[in-house]
Amino acid sequence: MTLDITVDVRAATPPYEQIRSQIAAYVDAGLLAEGTRLPTMRALAADLGVATGTVARAYAELEAAGFVAGRRRTGTVVTGRRPTAPAEDRLHALAADLVVRARAAGVDDEGILRIVRAALLHAG
Repeated sequence: MTLDITVDVRAATPPYEQIRSQIAAYVDAGLLAEGTRLPTMRALAADLGVATGTVARAYAELEAAGFVAGRRRTGTVVTGRRPTAPAEDRLHALAADLVVRARAAGVDDEGILRIVRAALLHAG
């Protein structure tokens, strides 16, 4: 599978976080299976037009969260979905539903994030 990752350097979200979250979503959705080798940091950085250190940070955070493992000779490989509690799985489904409904209503990704941030602030 070719990773379809995009980075918007004008976005409020740092590039490493954009990369991390997109790869994590692929793993969570099962689109990147356990054992799948990710592109080298240098290759992905070149493809995205970002510094190698940006991809290195994204990969390090993915490894810390249990999504991938860096291995000698084989590079960075997917370790599988993070173990989650049933409640967290349900919350992921609700969040995915929110995104689908918001996009259908014409709200862009930044708008969705503003809505969620506002909800977090009001929930206290």
